[in-house]
Amino acid sequence: MSVTPISALQNVFRDLPDSSQPIYAKLKHAIAQKIATDEWQAEQRVPSEAEIVKALGVSRMTVNRALRELTAEGLLVRHQGMGTFVAEKKAHSALFEVHNIAEEVAERGHQHRSELLVLESAKASVEEAMMLGVRTNHRIFRSVVLHYENDLPIQIEERVVNAQRAPKYDKQDFTKHTSYEYLMRVAPMTEGEHLVEAIIPTPKECERLQISSTEPCLQIKRRTWAGDDIITATRLLHPGSRFQLFGHFGR
Repeated sequence: MSVTPISALQNVFRDLPDSSQPIYAKLKHAIAQKIATDEWQAEQRVPSEAEIVKALGVSRMTVNRALRELTAEGLLVRHQGMGTFVAEKKAHSALFEVHNIAEEVAERGHQHRSELLVLESAKASVEEAMMLGVRTNHRIFRSVVLHYENDLPIQIEERVVNAQRAPKYDKQDFTKHTSYEYLMRVAPMTEGEHLVEAIIPTPKECERLQISSTEPCLQIKRRTWAGDDIITATRLLHPGSRFQLFGHFGR
């Protein structure tokens, strides 16, 4: 892990335009800018509170607040006994859109691969029938796919599909292309809904995602329609330390 020179922080802080912002906000902005432009890289150690106080001549409370807020926002991470470091950038998806995970990973300049865990044809249970808006015993497909980014698991995708609208779903090779690609080809989505919540994963899910039993996960339950028909009901599970949702609202 590399160390950020104090002189670099002094220069960044000194060159900030004069404004009515509080000093902690200026310091926070300076550090965030360096991270955003990749001048300060992931896992790079930033100066300690004491070092920043000495170099910039500001109060300990000011520095603490800036670092604390940057940590809360996920830009920095503090390791007990080691110091404060630039955090790894998390994967993120748009909250109100549905994307192909393989394309999202590629856009970040990383490699995507997937492991097919389950792909079967079955008769819908009562719960599955309700999710898809079909009768019990209606023919469905079930799939479970584990997605990787640079060989690190980032998503468990559990999907139930209306077989009538996607009849060849169980014939696809989901290690070569994603379920999203196939479904958008045979039954293009016209409508969707999300339910997002934080959960504690099961031991089996922890094993699949290679995380500790205490790490929370972000769960997204999604249903998508093509016309009047519900095509698929999906549960997506992401490690909290590797994923975030992003949304933008208009005025």
